[in-house]
Amino acid sequence: MIFGIGTDVTDVKRFKKWVESKGYCERFFNSAELKTNGSVQHLCEHYSVRFAAKEAFSKALGTGLSFNLKDVYITNDESGKPSLNVTGTAKDLLQQKAGNCKLFVSLSHEKDFSVAFVVIESI
Repeated sequence: MIFGIGTDVTDVKRFKKWVESKGYCERFFNSAELKTNGSVQHLCEHYSVRFAAKEAFSKALGTGLSFNLKDVYITNDESGKPSLNVTGTAKDLLQQKAGNCKLFVSLSHEKDFSVAFVVIESI
């Protein structure tokens, strides 16, 4: 049964300041998400779509951003498929609200915008 769905759209340009400010991304992103190589545009897309995933997760859970943002993060398998991971405060909140569940995430970006879609399925 679907517990919750969430979606979020971010403006890629908003993350230019984040990318160019030393230590700023480290405040919001898990070490598994941190990236330093690539063009500014590529880094902005990378961070904006991951931030959208954090927001989409909070909407699917129905709690808003009431957890440490670093506790929700994206990893990719060898083929590039993204996975949503939760630890710490986010995991505790997820267990409390949804119980045993599966997480699904879809990410996309195109020039100026990134979008993330999250589904929480109770099992």
